[in-house]
Amino acid sequence: MYKPKAGLPTREQILDFIATSNVPAGKREIAKGFGLSAQDKIGLKALLKDMADEGLIDSAPGRAFHKMGGIPKVTVLRIADVDDGGNVWAVPERWEAEGVPPPRLRVRERKRGALGVGERILARTEEAGNGWIAHPMKVLAPASEQVLGVLREDGGRLWLTGVDKREQREFAVADAGGAAPGDLVLAELAGKPPKIAARVVSKLGDPFAARSFSLIAIHKLGIPDVFSQEALDEAERVSKLPLGEGREDLRDLPIVAIDPEDARDHDDAVWAEADDDPSNAGGWKAIVAIADVSFYVRPKSEVDREARRRGNSVYFPDRVVPMLPEILSAEVCSLKEGADRAALACHLRIGKDGSLKSWRFTRAVVRIAANLAYEEAQAIIDAASPVVDERGDMLSVLQPLWAGWHALAKARDARAPLDLDLPERRVVLDEQGRIMSVSPRERLDAHRLIEDYMIAANVAAAKALEAKKAPVMYRIHEPPSREKLAALKEYLETFDVPFALGQVVRPATFNHIIERIGDADFRPQVMEQILRTQTQAYYAPGNHGHFGLSLGSYAHFTSPIRRYADLLVHRSLVSAYGLGEGGLPADDAANVESVGEIISRLERRAMEAERDTTDRYVAAFLSERVGQVIDVRITGVTNFGFFATVEGIGGDGLMPVRDLGGEYFRFDEGARTLTGEHSGDVFAQGQTLELRLAEANPVSGALRFEMPEGKGAAQPPRGGRKPVREIKRRGRPANIRHQGKRR
Repeated sequence: MYKPKAGLPTREQILDFIATSNVPAGKREIAKGFGLSAQDKIGLKALLKDMADEGLIDSAPGRAFHKMGGIPKVTVLRIADVDDGGNVWAVPERWEAEGVPPPRLRVRERKRGALGVGERILARTEEAGNGWIAHPMKVLAPASEQVLGVLREDGGRLWLTGVDKREQREFAVADAGGAAPGDLVLAELAGKPPKIAARVVSKLGDPFAARSFSLIAIHKLGIPDVFSQEALDEAERVSKLPLGEGREDLRDLPIVAIDPEDARDHDDAVWAEADDDPSNAGGWKAIVAIADVSFYVRPKSEVDREARRRGNSVYFPDRVVPMLPEILSAEVCSLKEGADRAALACHLRIGKDGSLKSWRFTRAVVRIAANLAYEEAQAIIDAASPVVDERGDMLSVLQPLWAGWHALAKARDARAPLDLDLPERRVVLDEQGRIMSVSPRERLDAHRLIEDYMIAANVAAAKALEAKKAPVMYRIHEPPSREKLAALKEYLETFDVPFALGQVVRPATFNHIIERIGDADFRPQVMEQILRTQTQAYYAPGNHGHFGLSLGSYAHFTSPIRRYADLLVHRSLVSAYGLGEGGLPADDAANVESVGEIISRLERRAMEAERDTTDRYVAAFLSERVGQVIDVRITGVTNFGFFATVEGIGGDGLMPVRDLGGEYFRFDEGARTLTGEHSGDVFAQGQTLELRLAEANPVSGALRFEMPEGKGAAQPPRGGRKPVREIKRRGRPANIRHQGKRR
């Protein structure tokens, strides 16, 4: 029960009232709940509008409010799916939570089978555990569910196949809308199972075109990829701003930016030299210069609203969907060689043991001496001979950077962060967007150097804000849960690797496991399982440390062009240290937690889009090898088959149990194995074997495998001889429970 107080309630009090109210909470109910006067009601109206603009609340039909990211207590839902078990699932018809995909609610029907896909209902909602339940109140006029898919013709009819590899159904097409077989389309579904029909509402083109795979992810996940004209016009205006007075002039320092060869923007640049201060004998001075995005993107501007709606840039092999308009992300804010740029400079003093002795932050103007690819920087260091060109002698610039990094590496080794060598896949395209290769990215010392300097700057930013008691958007990575550790213990037992559950688990605990394994064949899959054991990292203002990096205070500061979290840290530093305009307003400082929740969800959306698109490129690359026998590793086992990934390339595919042979395969849920009743063949997590690639679907990113000899042997007669199949297997069987992964 809320006790009326004089004056307006705070934002937190309003959010609590909305969340706990037994009735839909509109302006009238809020005013009554807090006993507001007529004059206060005018202020309440403005406050509620500000909260809506800030992304804290949204209004439901009838002008009731609910927390952004939540669901109104009474709202209109659209039936999205009826699964094989007869369970009905719905999504909010109106959903504007900063582009985050809407939650799915399980509908409790009074009469089973009464609701079909596309129907609309007025429902009372309640949060239950980690999900939502909907109680239908009234069936409304019918509507439809949208599906992204590809048309195919069969038996004189058109069918829609969804691009999501988890979607097993196909839908008859009632209206093709002028689209032809093979077209990528957006369609609406309507009807009840089994008579769900599709009507094409938009034709998107050829799904197999070189640059369609990322477009599929953009449409499927609702990623905003077009800026409003207002934001573009504003970006054009602010791009012409003079750099301003009072900036520290660092243009004489040979600061260099070292990035991937295919980098689309350049957030960060570095410089180092030996420290001449006797109090830091053997130590180093370093500058990590970061693009001063907060100078150009001011709070509550049109560009800022667009950036918060995106949360981060999304990187695909063929394109980037930037958080900021291109004139900022790729031009004015990008630290380009030879150009004067606005920067927020982190000045570090590093001890000879790699410890951070001190730090300070300034607004500066820099002129980047060189934009180097990781490979180029590494080659210069490895050659160890002067490399002089129009940029000067790069070796003399890089050697102090490497020497300072060797000190930072000592500190990193001392704190023993999680050390997993699992390279990401790199898709290389030609000028026409065709796939040239898919391979792991090479890991160089140059990568580690930049990573360690960036980590040092991120730590300094977090500690600097803590010293000022200013808001911090921490990057948090919590220790693994006991359930995940128990699953890891079971997995390691299959390799006779001990793991005690009672111990205090630190990153070094996992590193020691990897060290004990040495160069065993199963080393990569153990590292992958350790990664799956980790929790999902997220953004929040409450500090819980970063387990994986073994750090007590950690924030993201070094990539404000592509991450909204970093922009907030910049604004907080600008305010806390009086560095000029573009700081963090008081109302934004009060709402860091809710913004953290939003950008954490948007980050996961971007990760899903990037992963799915890479899977599609991998499937397209492998489509030329359909029919060939290839090396795979089993990554998951279920009662309907097992999943495997192609060694050295990636891409997950299914080996259906029906194609393992005519015999019956028994599924052991605890051990996660499939065992042939007659042959005794065992398929288990972690095994490597040879399978024939039966299908590679670039549109869905799905692969399908079959046994090298085809569909498998026939079931032998009772008492007959066991079927003999030549299956090449390497490594030992292993079991695993599926876990989410993110470091």
